[in-house]
Amino acid sequence: MLKKKAISIFFALTMIVGLALTGCSSSSSGESSEGSSGGDDVTVKLMHLWPSGSSKQHNMIVNDIAAEYEKANPGVKIEQEILSNEQYKEKLKVLSASNELPDVGMTWAAGFLDPYVKGNKFAPLDDILEGGLKDSFIAGTTEAYAVDGKTYGLPLELNISPVYYNKKIFEKYNLEVPETYEDFKNIVKTLADNGVTPITLGNKDRWTGSLWYMYLADRLGGPETLTNAINRSGTFEDPALVKAAEEIQNLVGMDAFVKGFNGLSNDEAKGPFMNEQAAMYLMGSWELPNYTTNEDVPQEFRDSVGFFKFPTVEGGKGDINSFVGGPGVGLFVSEDSEVKEEAKKFVEFFVQKWGERSVTDAGVIPATKVDTASVDLPQMYIDVLDELSNASNITLYADVQMSASVAEEHLNMIQALFGGEVKPEEFAKAHEEALASEE
Repeated sequence: MLKKKAISIFFALTMIVGLALTGCSSSSSGESSEGSSGGDDVTVKLMHLWPSGSSKQHNMIVNDIAAEYEKANPGVKIEQEILSNEQYKEKLKVLSASNELPDVGMTWAAGFLDPYVKGNKFAPLDDILEGGLKDSFIAGTTEAYAVDGKTYGLPLELNISPVYYNKKIFEKYNLEVPETYEDFKNIVKTLADNGVTPITLGNKDRWTGSLWYMYLADRLGGPETLTNAINRSGTFEDPALVKAAEEIQNLVGMDAFVKGFNGLSNDEAKGPFMNEQAAMYLMGSWELPNYTTNEDVPQEFRDSVGFFKFPTVEGGKGDINSFVGGPGVGLFVSEDSEVKEEAKKFVEFFVQKWGERSVTDAGVIPATKVDTASVDLPQMYIDVLDELSNASNITLYADVQMSASVAEEHLNMIQALFGGEVKPEEFAKAHEEALASEE
């Protein structure tokens, strides 16, 4: 379980600007694997969570990298299976239980990968890092995927979670970007009073609601309070964490969120924002392509989207430059893969090519170093990079910090909290009981 200091690596974020993207060497690019199959065709099964419909640029880059690898390695076939986020997580559990994991797949850091590592499902990847690949990553990012000194995943992304907003809607109602939580609630009230959905939220997926809770916990209690409750040096019954739960229910009572939010998936909830029917959307910076480079999204809409930092709470201990975020998905190799060495070569190749392509083609912040002076980036992308550079703290997503069973309880409680099914005190107690059961 990562403690704050272990994840506040975030990661020498000032290194992002001005650092050169590490180039691919011929010895580590995968091009040297010709003949590794001994004359027999090799199929590497890749499972990922970027469908072409909801993640067009990501999907395109994966296809291009797979095709490039196949071209460089005759006899090797990359076979893809693509699922949505929640479907992916569920299938990963099923495949793990039946010892049928794909050769290469995607994982999250910390608590998410821990049971797979303990179950001997993921292969250590330190051997390919030691070949020079480690220097490609922003300092500290691979450590988020390490267990007992061994690395079991290679990160592809870094993310923070800003509040995206529609400038045209704000202008129509004479609203300005909020600096305080009171300002924010006044915006919510103004929009709701005028029949405009203030915030879209797909809380069927639950982690989406957790983002709101985490920010309120941070702004009320400071950056260490939630993480300390998870790592047991603190408690979920801390007054700031109980107050954060109260504020969630206050927002629900103000009609802050889109109707039916607890029954909407995140992909479904994007619609009201993308269709300009909702004014705000709190989500990770992986959404940047939809507001910058995705040509399927009308330019007029892309021009109308801005973002702001979650506002400070009067009397709270949080800093407006503290973010919820962290490393996004990373690649793993199955320990039981029958083509493990080829899978590792593909992962090494993928990580390096992804770093080159994700910046310019998808507006994604990679976990590898980027020379922002050498690439043509949309202004919003540059602004997010600047926020990363100036971040005072980035708290890793709560469910990622937790073990799988505690994370499930947390996510269930988040949905119950938003639905008014539990009181804030009950919310806190349920977390304490779940965490205590693993001590």
